[in-house]
Amino acid sequence: MIADDELNLNIYKYIDRPGPFANDGFLPGQETKQFLHQCKILVIGAGGLGCELLKDLALSGFKEIHVIDMDTIDISNLNRQFLFRQKDVGRPKAIVAAEFVMKRVPGCKVVPYYGKIQDKDIDYYMQFPIVICGLDSVEARRWMNATVLGLYDDENPESLKPIIDGGTEGFKGQARVILPHMSACYECSLEMQTKPKTYPMCTIANTPRLPEHCIEWASVIQWPKEFPDQKLDGDNPEHVQWLVKTATQRAKEFNIHGITYSLAQGVVKNIIPAVASTNAIVAASCANEAFKLATNTATLMNNYMMYVGDQGIYTYTFELERKEDCPVCGSATVRMSLSGDLTLQDLIDRLLETPQIQLKRPSLRSATKSLYMQAPKPLELATRPNLEQTLLSLLGPGTSEISITDDNVLISAKLILTLE
Repeated sequence: MIADDELNLNIYKYIDRPGPFANDGFLPGQETKQFLHQCKILVIGAGGLGCELLKDLALSGFKEIHVIDMDTIDISNLNRQFLFRQKDVGRPKAIVAAEFVMKRVPGCKVVPYYGKIQDKDIDYYMQFPIVICGLDSVEARRWMNATVLGLYDDENPESLKPIIDGGTEGFKGQARVILPHMSACYECSLEMQTKPKTYPMCTIANTPRLPEHCIEWASVIQWPKEFPDQKLDGDNPEHVQWLVKTATQRAKEFNIHGITYSLAQGVVKNIIPAVASTNAIVAASCANEAFKLATNTATLMNNYMMYVGDQGIYTYTFELERKEDCPVCGSATVRMSLSGDLTLQDLIDRLLETPQIQLKRPSLRSATKSLYMQAPKPLELATRPNLEQTLLSLLGPGTSEISITDDNVLISAKLILTLE
């Protein structure tokens, strides 16, 4: 347990006096201390990165921290998510993490929420001056980014909510600061995301050289043959055991070794091993930026830091630039010229393949009518027949302007469609 006075004494060394790295607006003294202690901060995710973040923020003087996580503790989490113990397996991460931090850091209040980020409304997110994301899902990050940027109102300065985003992938990680409508948002840099690892089908089928090739062969080729009506579940022990057995038989034919249960599960679920030291480094960077935001004691990161630790220790900070055609913080416009004989479903399929906007479940509306709406259910049923209609019959000849929305990731864009 850390005494509150001892903790504050260390923090106040940075707040009680000016320094060479402080911002011009830094005011040392009681007012800054009070703002730090009263600043409500929201942490999204209580996993590997989230545990480190909660610890760092509590030790940095933040007295009220809210945390959201929808997962429960699995025994595989215990090697790096240090706020959890074996007795906690099966309990919600957010609740256990909050209990642990409050027990170890007196005076720090941690408010957990066990559920989805989508469960909360705009009023909930408006109460936090700073939001920190420690998520392992691109889709959840996109939703959070769009939600926080959507809060911004030019006439209300308190609606500007900086986002600090951290992410790790094995020995690599990144931390960034997003100032809504001032710096590049998450959507602006979506094309930088690491693509899931894939293996050429010809190699898998004919000339496997790695254990991963044999596992892919078992999951992609053999499973559908033996279980055509059942989807392979990477969390089902029986499915993974079958995968290991089948892949091992395949590996023996080509003198390949190294197939294990954990490797098979990792290939099927595209799991990248988590490294505790990477989580610690990235979380420390994020917490440092939160402290700077709350106290003005130093200049903020501008605006993206990458960390590479697989061949030594290397960090590099650079400025990501905003995209004028970003569907969240800019004005995205997609232009297409298509045959009028194509159907609305064909158009949606092409939009799903458009890297500029990376849609998940798009809804389309012309100037005069709804073409296809994903929700609510009655509207989806009413517009579903349009999917088989030709674009010419729905829109008429010439050029049409179509509004695109996607509630899954809260983005919108404009489509200028010319029918040939």
